[in-house]
Amino acid sequence: MSAILSSEPASFLEDSRQRAHRLMAEVQSVIVGQERAIKLMTIAIFARGHVLLEGDVGVGKTTLLRAITRGIGGQYERIEGTVDLMPNDLVYHTYIGEDARAHVEPGPLLRSGEDLSVFFFNEINRARPQVHALMLRVMAEQTIHAFKREYHLPHMIVFADRNQVEKEESFEIPSAARDRFMMEIPILVPSSRESRVSLVFDTRFHNTGNLTSKVTTNILNHTELNALSVLIQDTVKASAIIEDYTINLWEATQHPANYEVKVDGIEMDQLIKAGASPRGMAMMMKAAKVNAWLMGRDAVTPEDIHFVFHETIAHRLVFHSMYEARRTALARELTSSIIRTIDLPWP
Repeated sequence: MSAILSSEPASFLEDSRQRAHRLMAEVQSVIVGQERAIKLMTIAIFARGHVLLEGDVGVGKTTLLRAITRGIGGQYERIEGTVDLMPNDLVYHTYIGEDARAHVEPGPLLRSGEDLSVFFFNEINRARPQVHALMLRVMAEQTIHAFKREYHLPHMIVFADRNQVEKEESFEIPSAARDRFMMEIPILVPSSRESRVSLVFDTRFHNTGNLTSKVTTNILNHTELNALSVLIQDTVKASAIIEDYTINLWEATQHPANYEVKVDGIEMDQLIKAGASPRGMAMMMKAAKVNAWLMGRDAVTPEDIHFVFHETIAHRLVFHSMYEARRTALARELTSSIIRTIDLPWP
């Protein structure tokens, strides 16, 4: 809060916006071909929303998160989802010391204390539902009870990756749990040949430790991001026209046939079991406001909504069972069709 209290809100917002663009530029300089993903992750950070990451193995998710953590400050922790992972493994771990006695140390959620800013849960769907339940509770409450005391994690944002290839011994996250995440962001293999050549033959991309060290430390102050997020949401406005447009988009996710939204080869009145939730639409608007702020505007436009619509809404949609196996592709087609079909607030 110190920077906010010592300066005018407008000047603090402008200084923070410049720092946000510097963060994105520096991360993009060390992470090849992920410009859109980096901007969306930056939006999530300023909107204080947790993120699911979608992508194959080896596309650089860990490197990307380490680079972002270096730029915003605070500590980075991670844990690997496995079938034998237990809830307590997030909180503490035990080991036999040189004195031949059992010792207990804080686990990844507690190791950094209140300085924890980014927590990466790799392959979260390989962990059991009991582990998911603890993680979701900590995400919502930002506190955890352990060692006979309450620990606070006020600055933590969770990034979770799902293994979508190997389905053996995996526990898919239910729709209610997915709804707790602000976004699901794809981290894809770069499509340009130039980027692929760089990743394979440019040796600076082979040492992730040296690579992330190129990002300037503490471009932002992670302890100020909560207050900054509130200031952004209070400053950037949504007009009555944007409100109407947003509600139409929401209703189109619930009843696409009523809005003449179409997806090729699909009976639209049989596609959706549950559309976007109130929480989801509120998170979508929070993200749209952050995008408007990053673009130097003090009011939300349709373009701000369009930029974040798929990533904030698609993972919340629940399809009838006959379509669920195709949910990734169908969700993309549906959200794109909604944006194309619902009239803009102005010509």
